Amino acid sequence: MTDGSFSIQLTNSAKITSDLPTVVNMPPLQHERALCNDAEAIEHEIADLERRLAEAKEKQRQTQRQRNVVQESNLGVISVASPSQTILNSPANHFLLLLSDSALPLGSFAFSSGLESYLAHNKSSSPSHFTSSTTNKLPKTKPPPPSFTSFLLLSLSSYASTTLPYVLAAHRDPAQLALLDDTLDATIVCTVGRRASVAQGRALLSIWERSLSSSLPPLSASAKVAAAILRPFSALLRSAGAPPSSSSSSSSSSSSSSDPSTLAGRSSGWNDPPPVSAHLPPLFGAICALVGLSLEQTAYVYLLSHVKALVSAAVRAGMFGPYQAQKTLASRQVQEMIAALVKREWERGVEEAGQSVPVMDLWIGRHEVLYSRIFNS
Repeated sequence: MTDGSFSIQLTNSAKITSDLPTVVNMPPLQHERALCNDAEAIEHEIADLERRLAEAKEKQRQTQRQRNVVQESNLGVISVASPSQTILNSPANHFLLLLSDSALPLGSFAFSSGLESYLAHNKSSSPSHFTSSTTNKLPKTKPPPPSFTSFLLLSLSSYASTTLPYVLAAHRDPAQLALLDDTLDATIVCTVGRRASVAQGRALLSIWERSLSSSLPPLSASAKVAAAILRPFSALLRSAGAPPSSSSSSSSSSSSSSDPSTLAGRSSGWNDPPPVSAHLPPLFGAICALVGLSLEQTAYVYLLSHVKALVSAAVRAGMFGPYQAQKTLASRQVQEMIAALVKREWERGVEEAGQSVPVMDLWIGRHEVLYSRIFNS
C-alpha cells in the first residue's frame, strides 16, 4: 500500500468518525434526552408520511371515480349513488311514503266522493215523457255513457278549489288549525260531504296520536309544536258533546223548571256545536308540516290521495279493472292535472276558497236518496 492510499483511508475514517454523535463523553441524562428527542422526531416523520400517503390514496380514488364517470357516460351507463349519498334515508321522505300509502286507515275506501251518485244519475234511459208522435219525429240518440275521466277532472278540480287552500294555510301556520277547521266547517254546504270530511279527519287525528306522534324525537321542535297545537285540539274535540257533570245536573234539577234562564242554560249547554270538528284538510296540512314534508309535497300527496280514492271506488263500482286503475294513476294526464291544480291554488287564501263545480254538491248530496248504494257518500 502506498503512502497516498493510506492518507486517503485516514481521511475517510476521520469523516465517518465526525458524523457519528459524540456520545462517549455525554452524561447519561443528556444521552437519554437525546434518544427521546430522536424517537419523537422519527414518530412525527412517520405520522407525516402516513398523512401524505392517505392524501395521495384519496386523490387516487377521486381520480378513479372521475375516470369511471367519464367512461360510463361515454358508454351510456348511469352511475348509481350509494345509499348514504341519497335522500331516501331522511325522516321526511319516510313520512311522505307513509302518508301517501293507500293502506293509511283513513276510511276513504268507504266514500266514493259522489262517483256512485254520478253513475246512478247518468244512466241511459228512454225519454218516456215524450208522446209517440214526438218520439217518431225526433232522432233517436242515446246520451253518452258515464265517463270516469270526465268525473275525475270535475271531482279533482272541485276538491282542490274547496279544500286545498286550507291544507296550504295549515301547513304554513299550524297554530291556526282550530280557526281553519271552524272556517271550513262553516263554508261546507253539503251535509254528506261534511260528514265524510269529519270522519276522515278524525281518523287521521287518531293515527297521529296512536302511531305517528311517538316517532318524533321527544325534544325536537316538531314534538314541541305538536304538543302545543294538536294536544289542545284533540282535547277540544273530546270535550265537545260531553254530558254535564252530576253536580251541574243536580243543581239544575233543583232549580225551577219554569225559569227562562234555566231553560236557556239547558239549551246552550252540551248540545251546542263543538268548538272543533276535525276536518281532514287542515289536519292533513298541519301534520305534514310537523313531520317535515314540504309545502309542494303536501299539496301533491293530498290531491294524489283523492285520485287514488276515486280510482279505488271506480274499481269496486265495476267501471274498470285493477290494471286500468294503475294505468290511470300512472298516466301523464293525472300528473299534469295535479300539478296544474296545485299551481292554481298556490296563492289562493281560504277566504277565496269555494266550489268551482256546483254539480258536485248535487251528486254528493243526492247520494243518500239512491235506492241502493255500496258507499257512504
